[in-house]
Amino acid sequence: MSDRHQQRQQRLKEQVDARIAAATETRGILMVFTGNGKGKTTAAFGTALRACGHGKKVAAVQFIKGEWANGEHNLLEQHGVEFQVMATGFTWETQSRETDTAACQQVWQQARRMLADERLDLVILDEITYMVSMDYLDLDELVSALQQRPQHMSVIITGRGCHRTLQEMADTVTEMRPVKHAFDAGIQAQQGIDW
Repeated sequence: MSDRHQQRQQRLKEQVDARIAAATETRGILMVFTGNGKGKTTAAFGTALRACGHGKKVAAVQFIKGEWANGEHNLLEQHGVEFQVMATGFTWETQSRETDTAACQQVWQQARRMLADERLDLVILDEITYMVSMDYLDLDELVSALQQRPQHMSVIITGRGCHRTLQEMADTVTEMRPVKHAFDAGIQAQQGIDW
């Protein structure tokens, strides 16, 4: 039994080693975390935490999120991560297309600045998919900024309903799928778990 296990593991090791050897390109990547499940922002900021731990320079723009305190902001800002927040909160709270569009455009200018900054290694565009789908932000303008970013820069896009164009240009796309959610059972969102 142990000989068969060792042979299986050896074959697996050879396959993994071959894939590692074949990956020779070095550049920043575009990642998309989308889908209806929980965890898109959490995955993005987990990556930011990892990048900071390796001494990388990270910046984040939070579309949709309001000015309330959130754990990722509280921690990562202490490690030099610049945050720009749209600050109007959820669009269903404001119920004003003009206000939301203006707020989006204002914070988008900060995102564009970040996407052009040679010093940054990772930029997170949290919940930007909504800005595109609600027509607050022009898709072509976003695509252009992503294409013109410094070659070493990685970018993470989060949000439900990510536009097909962004998914096609991404190097990595992860779709979060809901299986079960505490909120659906009437359990309140919790500080330190949900924000």
